[in-house]
This record gives sequence, structure tokens and C-alpha cells, in this order.
Amino acid sequence: MKGHILVVGAALAISTIPLFSQPIPAGMKVGLAMYLQAGYGGVKADLTEAAEMMPESDYGFRPAAAPEMRTFGQLFAHVAEGQFGTCATVRGVPNPVAGKSLERDLKTKQEFTKALADSFAFCDEAFSTLTDTTAIEFVRLGRGEVVRGAVLTGILAHNSEMYGIATVYLRAKNLVPPSTKRQPSPK
Repeated sequence: MKGHILVVGAALAISTIPLFSQPIPAGMKVGLAMYLQAGYGGVKADLTEAAEMMPESDYGFRPAAAPEMRTFGQLFAHVAEGQFGTCATVRGVPNPVAGKSLERDLKTKQEFTKALADSFAFCDEAFSTLTDTTAIEFVRLGRGEVVRGAVLTGILAHNSEMYGIATVYLRAKNLVPPSTKRQPSPK
């Protein structure tokens, strides 16, 4: 059991997820479940706001001429596909987009933002029902088993990476990313 906690702890230690907008109050104990839930809430807000702020006309934008780069819209389809698959595994239910390619099939801002919102709604249960006890329970992943908290940490790490990429696209269009807008101004 200690080994499983160490795996999750190590995954959390190497992630760069900003979790609490304010310092944790003195004496407050933050367990694994609360830590993951806070991280999920933060990255959910960042990605949702980033998707909303880009104009429809720029959803096909790539910041370079490299055809292998995803368009702005495809970034969010990629996030949605990942969330549907991972949260289906964590929840032990079928993946609602199995066999589909959202990155290829979605075309409009409305379609991309709906897929993103639907994937967050699908993952909300996986995070909201998480407890420190269920975080260290094993779930089947591929041909093996991994503790639930480690799998959910993977979502947070991936989504943080995708948000970081989205900020480059936003900056290239002279838009200030949501997380930057929320930063307190220096005094």
C-alpha cells in the first residue's frame, strides 16, 4: 500500500499543476482527493475559458505552417477524447466516443466547445466522488492495473500541457490567456 501512495505522490510532485489560487491556510490538511479535485477545477476553468475566448474564425489556426500541428480547435478535441477515454476507465463505464475521431470530425467552435464541455461533465463524477481511500484503489488500465489517483493525475498533467500549448495559440492572436488575466497585478 505504501508503494502505491509513493507512486501517486511522485506523480504529483513532478506535475506543475497550479492548484490553489490562495495559499493553503495554516493547519489545513489537504489530502490526495482534495489536491486532485482542486487541480481538476483549475485546469477545467483554464481550458474552458481559453476555448471560449478564441474567435470562431481562428479555430482552424496553427501557429506554424507545419501540417502535423493541431489546429486550435483540434487541441480541444484531443483533450475531450483523452478525458472521455480516461474517465471511462476510472469510472468503469464504456467510453462514449469510442471509435470516433473528434479531432478529425469536429469543424466548428460550437462543436469543439461542446465536446470539451461534455468531456468535463463526463469526468466531473470521477473527480467529485474521489476520496483519499478510492484514490489508492486499483483500476484496470490496458493489461494492468494502476491506482485511480495516478490515472487522474495523468489527466491533469496532459490537460495542463494542452492548456500551455493553447496559450501559445492565443498569444499568437494577441489574446491574453485566462490564467494570466487572473494573476494579481504587481503593486
